[in-house]
This record gives sequence, structure tokens and C-alpha cells, in this order.
Amino acid sequence: MTSTRFQPGQSGNPKGRPKARRPNNSAFDIIIDQTLAVTQGDKTRDLTVDEALQLQTYQDALKGNRMAIRKVMKMIEKREAALAKKSRPAPRHIPIESHHCAENANEAMRILDIARPDLNHPMRWKVQAWATQAALSRPGRRKFAPRDVESIRFFTFDADTLRWPRGRIE
Repeated sequence: MTSTRFQPGQSGNPKGRPKARRPNNSAFDIIIDQTLAVTQGDKTRDLTVDEALQLQTYQDALKGNRMAIRKVMKMIEKREAALAKKSRPAPRHIPIESHHCAENANEAMRILDIARPDLNHPMRWKVQAWATQAALSRPGRRKFAPRDVESIRFFTFDADTLRWPRGRIE
């Protein structure tokens, strides 16, 4: 065995990943959280840079600036969506009833031309060859026993046209 720099089971970086050297805050986050002294009329109050920008946008919108109007409309839509999400109406519980009936399933298969009654035995239904072929062609199925093959042929119209998957008949 040749000598290598690292032995099996020994990490190539024993000290681990280095710690992040600066905070995750961007310069934008630092500026937007600072406060400004804003004078409105004869009153002075402290606002964050974000609030001051919103106030300026509202004032520009009132002066007729189209970009500011669009920005204010987007802010209103965002606020309305947040309020709607916060105060959603209580969900109504609607009872769901389902009735299962073999005649409904038979009728659906007849309409979709998947199966239809056998003319020789009206109480017995047979599956169309294309539907049986689609089922036989699905991958990952088990092998068919001779009895299964016989049943499939018996309940399929034009069973002689079926192409049996190789290696799946016992």
C-alpha cells in the first residue's frame, strides 16, 4: 500500500468550514433600517428610510408622477393581498356524498369504448383489444399464468390480435 497524504477515515479539512467573516446584512439592509428626522408642517418625527421613501412616493403620486402612481398602486395591492390572506373566511365544510354503482361504471366504459356487452351473452362484458393491449404493455408487471392468459383472452374482443410481452407468460 502506498503512502498518501490523508489516511483512511481522516478528514482532509480537520478545522472544518471557516466561519463567515461579515454579517449577512447587505448595505441596502443597513441603510433602509436607519432613521431620519422628517419635518412635516411644523412637526418633526423620526421615520425609517423605508417609511420616508414611501411617504415621498405618496407625495409624488399626488403630484401626478405616473411611476409613483404605479408604485403606490402596487403597494396597495400588496397590502390588500396580505390583509385578505390574514383574514380569510372560515372554510365551509360541504358534505360530499358518493354513490358507487356497477351500471355507472359499465356505462362509462361503454361511452369511452373501453368495453361493451358481449352480443352472445348480454350480461357479460368484454374489453376492447386496444385497452387490453395497453394493460399488457405496462412495464413492471408480473408474469401471467396460463389461467390468467385464458381469462384475458376470454374477456377480450379480438383476442387473437393481442401482442403478448416477451418473457411474461409462464
